[in-house]
Amino acid sequence: MPNRAKTPANNKARVVEKKKDTRTRITDTILRDSHQSLLATRMRTEDMLEMAPLLDKVGYWSLEVWGGATFDACLRFLKEDPWERLKLLRKAIPNTRLQMLLRGQNLVGYRHYPDDVVRKFVERAAKNGIDIFRIFDALNDIRNIEVAVKAAKEAKAHVEATICYTTSPAHTHEGFVDMALKLEGMGADTVCIKDMAGLLTPGAAFDLVTKLKEKVSVPLHIHSHDSSGLAAMSYLKAIEAGAEIIDTALSSLASGTSQPPTESIVAALKDTPYDTGLDLALLSDVADHFREVRKKYKKFESEFTAINTKTLVVQIPGGMISNLANQLREQNALDKMNDVFAEIPKVRKDMGYPPLVTPTSQVVGTQATLNVLMGERYKVITSETRNYFKGLYGRPPGPVDEDARKKAIGDEKPITCRPADLLEPELDKLMREIDGKAKSVEDLLSYALFPIVALEFFEQREAGKLAPEPLEVEPEVKPDHVVPHLAPSEFIVTVHGESYRIKVAGAGHRVEGKRPFFISVDNRLEEVMIESLTEVIPTTAGEIERPSITQSVRPKARKEGDVTTPIPGKVTSIKIAVGAKVAEGDTVLTVEAMKMENEVHTPISGTVKRILVKIGDSVNPDETLIEVEKE
Repeated sequence: MPNRAKTPANNKARVVEKKKDTRTRITDTILRDSHQSLLATRMRTEDMLEMAPLLDKVGYWSLEVWGGATFDACLRFLKEDPWERLKLLRKAIPNTRLQMLLRGQNLVGYRHYPDDVVRKFVERAAKNGIDIFRIFDALNDIRNIEVAVKAAKEAKAHVEATICYTTSPAHTHEGFVDMALKLEGMGADTVCIKDMAGLLTPGAAFDLVTKLKEKVSVPLHIHSHDSSGLAAMSYLKAIEAGAEIIDTALSSLASGTSQPPTESIVAALKDTPYDTGLDLALLSDVADHFREVRKKYKKFESEFTAINTKTLVVQIPGGMISNLANQLREQNALDKMNDVFAEIPKVRKDMGYPPLVTPTSQVVGTQATLNVLMGERYKVITSETRNYFKGLYGRPPGPVDEDARKKAIGDEKPITCRPADLLEPELDKLMREIDGKAKSVEDLLSYALFPIVALEFFEQREAGKLAPEPLEVEPEVKPDHVVPHLAPSEFIVTVHGESYRIKVAGAGHRVEGKRPFFISVDNRLEEVMIESLTEVIPTTAGEIERPSITQSVRPKARKEGDVTTPIPGKVTSIKIAVGAKVAEGDTVLTVEAMKMENEVHTPISGTVKRILVKIGDSVNPDETLIEVEKE
């Protein structure tokens, strides 16, 4: 495997060269970030494998094929085993390095996982075919990537430690250089500048790379999105300053919120000292194939994936803009868009200027939207906002606003340790919990990351009933069958290619003729007391009872010891048994809602008298899940 064996970082022994190699290396994102950015991460493995042999012949530095949102999307939407995808791609692409995106302690999920899960995940990913791990943390808190970096080094993989690029009073090029030196000291084989929002201008790219090359000895890899239309120009200036590797995507799935076109970059660098040496004709042939593939996924494309220079004005990633527009449109509040644009920088400042990348972009964007829609800042505070101010995401880049923090966590003291230090090992416990449903270590890891989704996948796989979402676009309703406008009770929005659900998530018990409906913005809840959904969803057919709305089926929580969930979702774990002694605030179960797992606590100390739920049950706020009797 000659191409996999040779990397710039592995040639350190060759100190003296007759002529410096200035060729630019290319990582193509066609099999991961490009379809995540443009097609909501829906490309199926079968559409990748057909062109895999040709991709393997191109001579790329690497192909990005895994990680990010693809793991979740495989299980949740495509009904594919993500580990099997990796194995198939490794077999079909034997000569080119395969690369993945890893969110540090978050891995490919949406919370911090214990160190034993991180180590085992990295080990198995390397075993199944990953050569290069691009590892980042949303806050640039290197404590959150230490374990993943060490695990990748132990697996003899290439570590590409990553800096999330952003602009703010808390971020400077000198600060990024200092971080790069620390990453190099941790054992990074390459350092990546990850410009997820397309904010890196050509001048800034030249200056930053110049400063990095003066201090850092490992090769530099530049990743950007063409959201603002600047990425190709910024790449050229970064290359002139000494960057060795860049990310591109074949033209059929390039530009906009994806990466610049591979073919265009190859053509621009041809016959220069930075010539990539790649065959433009071969690239064009492969791009033609994916141009046809793209048509199959038309239903997943969004009007907001094109170049939008507003990114530069409001400094918000393009994916966030599309997300906000969809949220506001579906709530008949699109006129509030400029208010939200104005609020996002304020929330970001309150939080100490976190880079806007998964998951912090969702935390900041959703909180800002709620601040505007509620008419009062922090009137409704998401659980992720609370966790952020508690320090559970890591160390903010700058000082946080103390008034905002107090609204979020009251007098509670934020943690200052590495967040994962608070987590107990999970793998042994999960192995017992899953009770034989995992057929492999890889299955166990899938369950550790996405318990409910993985269990459903295992059950459907066992029954031979794995059915992916249909690709066909639903036929339009003919004019003579049109009903009055219905605001949907559930819809999907996309941030950086990752899909999240916004919905009327549940309905509680009637009180004096009115029923509480719970409006969930990706598990951020607002309760509305109304007689029926017709008050918010106009119709001539009476009250709408849609399948996506789960009615309360358990007794209404009335007593002080009745345990209830703050958000609708599915029970993922039950931590206690009948007869157990519990103290006020103890976690008694967890509920998953919109990809996030939320702890549910007992309101009083006492003895568990009844448990009214089981794992997998759908639950709503205001219904009794567990009864605790005070002693």
